[in-house]
Amino acid sequence: MSRYGLLILLLCAGVSAQSQFVNDSLLIDGHYRSFHFQKPAQTNASLIFVLHGSGGSGMQTRAKKLEAIAPAENILIVYPDGYKRYWNECRKSSPAAANVENIDENAFFGAMIDYFKKQYKINEKQVFTVGTSGGGHMAYKLALTMPEKFRAITALIANLPDTNNFDCPEKRMPIPVMIVNGTADKTNPYDGGEVILGPQMNLGFVRSTDRTFQYWSTLAGYKSQPRKRLLPDTDPADGKTIEQYTFKERGKPEITLLKVINGKHDFPNDIDVYLEAWSFFKRQL
Repeated sequence: MSRYGLLILLLCAGVSAQSQFVNDSLLIDGHYRSFHFQKPAQTNASLIFVLHGSGGSGMQTRAKKLEAIAPAENILIVYPDGYKRYWNECRKSSPAAANVENIDENAFFGAMIDYFKKQYKINEKQVFTVGTSGGGHMAYKLALTMPEKFRAITALIANLPDTNNFDCPEKRMPIPVMIVNGTADKTNPYDGGEVILGPQMNLGFVRSTDRTFQYWSTLAGYKSQPRKRLLPDTDPADGKTIEQYTFKERGKPEITLLKVINGKHDFPNDIDVYLEAWSFFKRQL
């Protein structure tokens, strides 16, 4: 094949991949809030919001392996965009415009759920969220403030804000939560501390991962110790291993922590975090 022919083939493949996505927006309190999604294989699909980190955008946080199984699993994946690239989550100290202007994220997510119920007849009892870093904070907020709308959440490389940096009302309704955090993360300190993204972006203090895990497990009614197991080290070269801690009892929501030993503010190679999140979500059905 000629170089020109190969270029055309690659361009066509790129256009085909992009064409799988629908781009839309909703007017929320005078702001057009945008989101991008793959159409579901059929009606009654599970809805998964995939949330980008601070300073990012929806389509920069593609869960490609999850996208690959979406038709077979009947998943509708949605990539919302934060307001001016940030979320109005629960960190009181955040200087992001979304927080300063007190953007109504609950209205945005509620409207998106209604949109997908009306347009694609999703299963409203199977709505999930997985968020990374600032998106993980947004996932926590959804579980704290509108848990009745979500079946479960997963937060990646994110701890709850500390009590002096926390400004969300809590419904205190337990739901399944999975946390994936690295012990060597300097951006989201595993043991808690200050989150600083740059000279103008001090997001205040967060709790430790243990305290975050304890918050959700206590809310779910657990008092004993979690079950521990070591996940297979499928990539020894990355220098990371994963310890899984799980609370799971009949009649109570599952609360799981994946502790990535030597993990930084990134994802481990031993698992695909989005496929792991889907496995966790499926266990809650």
